[in-house]
Amino acid sequence: MFYLVGLGNPGDEYKESRHNTGRQAVDFFAKKNELSPKKLSIIESKEFMNNSGKAVAKIVKSKKAAQSLIVVYDDIDLAFGTLKISYNKSSGGHRGLESIIKTLKTKEFTRIRVGISPTTSSGKVKKPEGEKKVLDFILGSFKPTEKEILKKTFKKVSEAISTIIEDGREKSMNMFN
Repeated sequence: MFYLVGLGNPGDEYKESRHNTGRQAVDFFAKKNELSPKKLSIIESKEFMNNSGKAVAKIVKSKKAAQSLIVVYDDIDLAFGTLKISYNKSSGGHRGLESIIKTLKTKEFTRIRVGISPTTSSGKVKKPEGEKKVLDFILGSFKPTEKEILKKTFKKVSEAISTIIEDGREKSMNMFN
């Protein structure tokens, strides 16, 4: 059994924000895939990002179960439209992920980081600087031109999730990283 959660904030005011990219990606996956409830349980969090661990802990009750957890979330350190899969890593400063690590008392779960930062013409990440600018950016909505790229990114995230479930985390990392 796998557990899947997309991190984000509840409420219409956050629904389309960059910080809800994880939740949006999991919603996209759920609409496009029919997986057996015996293979996958999607955790729909009603918690705010910084309390994500509460929602996950209601379903994922042990460290062993956490090894089958897949967390999808926005990453301001990655270029928009990219993704990176990892396992057993730190939170990297992401408070939603930190909440899950603290609550489950383990880092042993899979992460799918979805890049949200703009890039320079040479492809270098150009993230906002300063706490207020970062907060305004992540809580802001995607531009109409970005939404097309986002759909393609969500398709890749969906393929990565399916690959993890069907063929394992290592194969998915090799294919998508």
